[in-house]
Amino acid sequence: MAAFELYTKHARVWIPDADDVWRSAELTKDYKPGDTALYLQLEDGTTFEYKLDPATMNLPHLRNPDILVGENDLTALSYLHEPAVLHNLKVRFIDSKLIYTYCGIVLVAINPYENLPIYGTDIINAYSGQNMGDMDPHIFAVAEEAYKQMARDERNQSIIVSGESGAGKTVSAKYAMRYFATVSGSASEANVEEKVLASNPIVEAIGNAKTTRNDNSSRFGKYIEIGFDKRYRIIGANMRTYLLEKSRVVFQADDERNYHIFYQLCASAHLPEFKALKLGSAGDFYYTSQGRSPVIDGVDDDKEMCTTRNAFTLLGINKSYQMGVFRVLASILHLGNVEVKDHDADSSTILPSNSHLNIFCKLMGVAYQDMSQWLCHRKLKTATETYIKPLSKLQAVNARDALAKHIYAKLFSWIVEHVNQALQSSIKQHSFIGVLDIYGFETFEMNSFEQFCINYANEKLQQQFNMHVFKLEQEEYMKEQIPWTLIDFYDNQPCINLIEAKMGILDLLDEECKMPKGTDDTWAQKLYNTHLKTCPLFEKPRLSNKAFIVQHFADKVEYQCEGFLEKNKDTVNEEQIHVLKGSKFDLLVELFQDEDKATSPSGASSGGRTRLSIRPEHTLRGQANKEHKKTVSLQFRNSLQLLMETLNVTTPHYVRCIKPNDFKFPFTFDPRRAVQQLRACGVLETIRISAAGFPSRWTYQEFFSRYRVLMKQKDVLPEKKLTCKNLLEKLVKVTGHEFLEASFQPALFCTKQNFVSHSCLQDEDKYQFGKTKIFFRAGQVAYLEKLRADKLRAACIRIQKTIRCWLARKKYLRMRAAAINIQRHVRGYQARCLANFLRCTRAAIIIQKYQRMFVERRRYKQQQAAALIIQCILRAYMARQHYQGLLREHKAVIIQKFVRGWLVRQWYKCTLAAIVHLQSCVRRMRAKRELKKLKIEARSVEHFKKLNIGMENKIMQLQRKVDEQHKENKAIAERLAGLESSHAAESERLRSEVARLRSVEVEARNNANRIIFLLEELEALRTEKSVMEEWAETYRDEMEQLVAELKDQNILLKSEKDDLNQLIQEQSQQMAEKMQRVLKEETRQLENELNEERSRYQNLLSEHLRLEERYDDLKEQMSLTLNVPKDGHVRTDFARGSNESECAYGSVLAESEEASHGAEDITKTTLDMSVVFNLQKKVAELEHEKQLLEDDLECREEQFQRARARDEEEHSKTRGAELEYESLKRQDLESENKRLKHELNQMRQLLMEDTTTVAMGTAMPGGPAYKLLLDQLNLANEELEVRKEEVLILRSQLVSQKEAMQHKDEKEVKAQALLYTEGTQKTKDAGDMTQAYMGLKESNRLLEAQMQAQKRNHENEIEVLHGELQSLKEENNRQQQLLAQNLQLPPEARIEASLQHEITRLTHENLDLMEQVEQQDKAVRKLRKQLKVFAKKFCEMGGLGGSQAESISPGQQAEEAIQPVNIPRKEKDFQGMLEYKKEDEQKLVKYLILELKPRGVAVNVIPGLPAYILFMCLRYADYTNNDQKVRILLTSIINSIKKILKKGGDDFETVSFWLSNTCRFLHCLKQYSGEESFMKHNTPKQNEHCLSNFDLTEYRQVLSDLAIQIYQQLIRCMENILQPMIVSGMLEHETIQGMSGVKPTGLRKRTSSIAEEGTYTLDLILRQLTAFHSTMCQHGTDPELIKQVVKQQFYVIGAVTLNNLLLRKDMCSWSKGMQIRYNVSQLEEWLRDKNLMTCGAKETLEPLIQAAQLLQVKKKTDEDAEAICSMCHALSTAQIVKVLNLYTPMNEFEERVSIAFIRTIQARLRDRKESLQLLMDTKMIFPVTFPFNPSSLSLDTIQIPSSLNLGFLIPV
Repeated sequence: MAAFELYTKHARVWIPDADDVWRSAELTKDYKPGDTALYLQLEDGTTFEYKLDPATMNLPHLRNPDILVGENDLTALSYLHEPAVLHNLKVRFIDSKLIYTYCGIVLVAINPYENLPIYGTDIINAYSGQNMGDMDPHIFAVAEEAYKQMARDERNQSIIVSGESGAGKTVSAKYAMRYFATVSGSASEANVEEKVLASNPIVEAIGNAKTTRNDNSSRFGKYIEIGFDKRYRIIGANMRTYLLEKSRVVFQADDERNYHIFYQLCASAHLPEFKALKLGSAGDFYYTSQGRSPVIDGVDDDKEMCTTRNAFTLLGINKSYQMGVFRVLASILHLGNVEVKDHDADSSTILPSNSHLNIFCKLMGVAYQDMSQWLCHRKLKTATETYIKPLSKLQAVNARDALAKHIYAKLFSWIVEHVNQALQSSIKQHSFIGVLDIYGFETFEMNSFEQFCINYANEKLQQQFNMHVFKLEQEEYMKEQIPWTLIDFYDNQPCINLIEAKMGILDLLDEECKMPKGTDDTWAQKLYNTHLKTCPLFEKPRLSNKAFIVQHFADKVEYQCEGFLEKNKDTVNEEQIHVLKGSKFDLLVELFQDEDKATSPSGASSGGRTRLSIRPEHTLRGQANKEHKKTVSLQFRNSLQLLMETLNVTTPHYVRCIKPNDFKFPFTFDPRRAVQQLRACGVLETIRISAAGFPSRWTYQEFFSRYRVLMKQKDVLPEKKLTCKNLLEKLVKVTGHEFLEASFQPALFCTKQNFVSHSCLQDEDKYQFGKTKIFFRAGQVAYLEKLRADKLRAACIRIQKTIRCWLARKKYLRMRAAAINIQRHVRGYQARCLANFLRCTRAAIIIQKYQRMFVERRRYKQQQAAALIIQCILRAYMARQHYQGLLREHKAVIIQKFVRGWLVRQWYKCTLAAIVHLQSCVRRMRAKRELKKLKIEARSVEHFKKLNIGMENKIMQLQRKVDEQHKENKAIAERLAGLESSHAAESERLRSEVARLRSVEVEARNNANRIIFLLEELEALRTEKSVMEEWAETYRDEMEQLVAELKDQNILLKSEKDDLNQLIQEQSQQMAEKMQRVLKEETRQLENELNEERSRYQNLLSEHLRLEERYDDLKEQMSLTLNVPKDGHVRTDFARGSNESECAYGSVLAESEEASHGAEDITKTTLDMSVVFNLQKKVAELEHEKQLLEDDLECREEQFQRARARDEEEHSKTRGAELEYESLKRQDLESENKRLKHELNQMRQLLMEDTTTVAMGTAMPGGPAYKLLLDQLNLANEELEVRKEEVLILRSQLVSQKEAMQHKDEKEVKAQALLYTEGTQKTKDAGDMTQAYMGLKESNRLLEAQMQAQKRNHENEIEVLHGELQSLKEENNRQQQLLAQNLQLPPEARIEASLQHEITRLTHENLDLMEQVEQQDKAVRKLRKQLKVFAKKFCEMGGLGGSQAESISPGQQAEEAIQPVNIPRKEKDFQGMLEYKKEDEQKLVKYLILELKPRGVAVNVIPGLPAYILFMCLRYADYTNNDQKVRILLTSIINSIKKILKKGGDDFETVSFWLSNTCRFLHCLKQYSGEESFMKHNTPKQNEHCLSNFDLTEYRQVLSDLAIQIYQQLIRCMENILQPMIVSGMLEHETIQGMSGVKPTGLRKRTSSIAEEGTYTLDLILRQLTAFHSTMCQHGTDPELIKQVVKQQFYVIGAVTLNNLLLRKDMCSWSKGMQIRYNVSQLEEWLRDKNLMTCGAKETLEPLIQAAQLLQVKKKTDEDAEAICSMCHALSTAQIVKVLNLYTPMNEFEERVSIAFIRTIQARLRDRKESLQLLMDTKMIFPVTFPFNPSSLSLDTIQIPSSLNLGFLIPV
């Protein structure tokens, strides 16, 4: 397609404008080839004709579609040119309040001159770990990209920040360093990241100052290298400085200040430690008062001084050194006030009593006489002699200023060196990221040596930038296998050669400095002779011989040669330096101790505004003298070369800061200033390079999805690449390079050179096919977008046409039927009316005939009489008018005569005045010319001679003229006196006449006032009479009305009395309700305070654990060698707590400390004791604070318990009697049971005594019977004990069921339980009913088991049927939706959609079958394991039976053969304790904790089995009253759990398993503690298992803290798994296919919203949530704890999704709002399926839901604004405004949100009291609680599987 084809009617273009640089216009007529002009209409409606350049015929730039305006990346624009860039930046900056924009690899940052809330910790967390193109442009995105590339590519990085003064360079560099310090953490014992940030206040204080452009302008360049170790944590930093502006110390322009440190020092002069410095206000010193602006608005210098001193302290500069620095600074101020007096013309002197010099000498520790001597004298050395030369006053002042500048430069270098020393680390640096904060291109009215050096540095940086851009482009196209060849680009190497090459500007400058009599003029002549005719980039000004012009890459700059040589030499009086070296002030001596081998010369200069100080990094001792002679330009060239070498070995990242206006107005955009900076900083060069190649890049899937509407069904092929290729061949016509030229005209760039580039500009293709992408020329995407929009518009028109036709025809048929019916009735009515009308007409005609005849005759008579009278009057009137006309004409002639005469005179006067003025101007011009000639001639001696020849004659003539003028003046003065006397007489006469007239006027006024007064008095009397009459009538009416009102009031009082009585009753009821509400509110408030305290305590606990982990890591690090293997890229989360530390809880760790004492002795010598003491101090402080919080928490819990106790008091009264009765009965039964046991034991002893009396071997009659009876009694006793335990278990189950089922009556349940208990006891007492009871019991148990089994089977079947029914419903709905969608599609697409749906359905079925197969496999494995266990037990039982059979003797066999009754035997009674030996403790911990696999345990055994086993071991230790064993066991358990969590802390299953077991162990400690509050739900058997000897309350707190730690680790583990899924599944993936489109993107690619292989979907998130839930349920986690975990999960999902939505402009659209709402509905459905709707998880998604609704609602009218304000109550004002600003239409049919609407929203939400934080805190963890959950399982019923290898535990 040819370029001119786009210039059709209504096309929009950009035209140049003087004010706005570019203006938008619209074509009113199509352009045709050959036309010489375009017909345009501006936005204000003005139309004009735009003439084309006849030489080039270049058409104006086309404007991008509105849908692309405001893009994050400028390279995403279809048309890449200067007006498009400028307009896009303006729209983002002014309308959307976005200050950052990408331009390829460059981040453009516009200074808002306002503090924005976009740099907080939440923003850092949001950008951490994200790809650079996935989020909106930000300085944090650039910093994250640099950090990520450093870790991934193992290559050092650099961030180059440049721009004009006031553009925000320093702030951008500061935020980049803050980002590194925050996300990376510190690797050493000290917080290096805090030191790096603390260096900023110091550097700003000594190196920043207020200028006319910026209140905090950096007056030097700096390159900060931030060092990282192998784990990419900050270990140190190093700073290099460039070009310190020393002259600011001694000179400041108007409205500027000296360096901040001087004003901070003056503001703190009142402090006691500064009294000795003799300071005052800033206005008292010459060096701080020249700018007359000592105060910066909004800055408190006193507070800033405190910040600076704190930073010095943090960096290790002690108080003495700080005071030394302040002494030097104060001395500089006093030196500036030293006054130099003239002694004679060539010498000067300083008074002996100069107070300021005296203070300077005292502070600096030097002799007054020496300093005053060398301030006014100078020593000159020759080959043989030395002379002392006095200095003039000007030279002495310059020498004084030079000394001040030199001292400050030395102090600056010393401070920077000590800052670097403080930031150094002993750890070896693995890599670094450098941040370069350097001045941008500068051009002023007067440009000198400083601007030349600055622009030279920018030339070098621009060259490096161009090379890097081409390198990236080349790599991209080679990666995609796109052909590339040579293109033209701007190369500034000739300009660099002009400056730095041999015989270049700097070389000639250094050569001239070596000449004894070299001057600026001779240097300028050398420049002209060398470069004027040979270099096109060098020019000479027309009107100056002391200046030269250099054509830089940004613009032409004219430099003034004056001062170049002096500034390049930069000398200082050596005798002054010798005096300072002999000082008694240690710091001053330290500053000048390396003066002889200094690499940074400093000194004075008599002229110029700015001074330079270069501080190179590397010098050699042997080159000291040589280096001292180096010029400033040579040193700057060397330091710049070192900088370029550093940048060339790093990967650069570019930040270009733009200053929007010169007046520091917030969010004000000046296009002219902006475009100057864009041209100067290389942004437009990047655009031109992109436009010259293939700037638009699409993946095949994105291209297919976007332009699917341009294809037909037959064009769609299985291979996307071939489909896209066929489509492009049909759509894009190749017609040369017109499109490229139309999109970007390189007229802005002058010097070009061939270079290897990325694009093939010589071919005729407008696109290229890569391996994974399609590459388009500039403008081709705009053409495709036009075709797509035309196709969509045509489809919309066709749809609208059909619908409108159908509606119109339907309406037409209805109207036609109605019209026919109406016509039928109307025509009948009209016919009847016509007949009646004809009859009336005939009658009326007859009447009218006679009436008209009478009227006409009478009228004729009247008209005849009137005409005669009128004629008479008219003729008389006309005669009078003719006479009056003649009279007026005569008078007018007279008036015209005088007027014309006056006009002619006036014209003559004006003409005469104009001629005189013109003559004076001409004479003045000629006089000026003559004067100029005379001035030129006046310089020659001959002219003076000629001038003196006629000087006497001219003096005589002038004297004569003066006399004549005196005479004329006298005559004029006499005439003037006569006129004044006549004028005075006339004025006196007129005054008397005026006085007489005024007296007459006053008398007339008095008479008139008297008449008026009389009339008013008469009227007042009449009014008074009428008022009296009215008052009498009114009084009578009022009395009657008063009587009626009294009657009414009496009635009302009665009714009010009744109402008051009723009101009192209502108020009493309301007061009662109000008291209840207040009580509830207080309860709720106490609960909230309790939650806040709990949250604060848990945060402190996590911080305490983090410090302990750090302490352990330091111990491990000190014990390891330095050759640690690399761990890879580890990102340290600064807000993260520690899950790997071990608790130090007093006695709990006593034994472990003794055990580890030997290991600690080995590493103790290598520890840094200061660090250990600091950590111990911090731990002690945290423990103390923790104890205080615990006490506060206990107090609040007691308050809460008391509040709840008042509510439960009445309920407890009703239950007290029953519980007391029940306890008494239980005690009676226990006493009865003990009595029976005692009697039974006595009988057993008697029987045993009887048997022992018989001799051994004798046959006693009845002996076997006695033995049989004894066995039967033992078995009966054991059976009774078992039945008693069973009854107690059943009773506990009944109690738990009674509490769970609230709808049943409590009294009935208690009565049944009591009856059941009494029946059981009666059955026990009745010995003869034992067998009957046992049989009945067994049958009941069997029946109950069968009923429960049937019930479970029935419930399972119902659940399965419900699930199948729900799935069928969902499938039915899905099929209906599919059918409805297919019906709306065309026939070709219908088949494709059906196939796609079928594939999706089969895929889901396949996944479900795979899950079923996995479940079956798990079940098979489980059954196999159980089979192995049973087989093993069977073998053991078989072997045991054989051995027993062999051990039985024949006599015993004979005796057993004659037994009449077969009675079953029972094992020994199990008391729920496990005995273990002390040496088996490690085995217990090893098998049960360290080597336990959660997956196998969770499948094969009951939940919480390890906790039960550990508690049973603890019970045995408590039973044996062994406190050491209890302490060691608990310590081992806690430490082992921490160890296993530290080892497998990233495994969700492991953490969940131990969270469940830790909670169960904690519940067991509470349940069996013996406290009544925890024993309410225990069975009697469980109460017997309570701990008897030790109170483990403290350990319960330790375990609670451990559970909190495990819970937080579980949340973090869950977040690490969910975090990568959330953004992709909730935002990017299209759950509803086809809802959102893909917009054209730039070099910074967004993550595609199209489902690709490996991307996360919402279905995967739901599956992961299901896996979390099933794992926790399988591990037996408490239901309340599961609810808290799910709530935290949903909060993380909502917060991460909303934060990404707020930081991604491409996600804020209507279609994306629909996607989000659908995804949220799926999450709510998941909650319903899991019965978790009441856990509070849905409420955490409310901000996300409201944000999605905000994207979809109307946003135009005030009603819409009111609806938004009421709807978005969960969103803050900042979030609402941010979403509205980011709202981006995805199609041309949508509209952007207007600025006025956003202002309306802000005005309505102004009164909201809320946080200013923009993003939600994704690291926030809700406070966790562990509600007491007792177990109904008795300890003696627990079986230990053999698979745990715990055979050494002996049941007791």
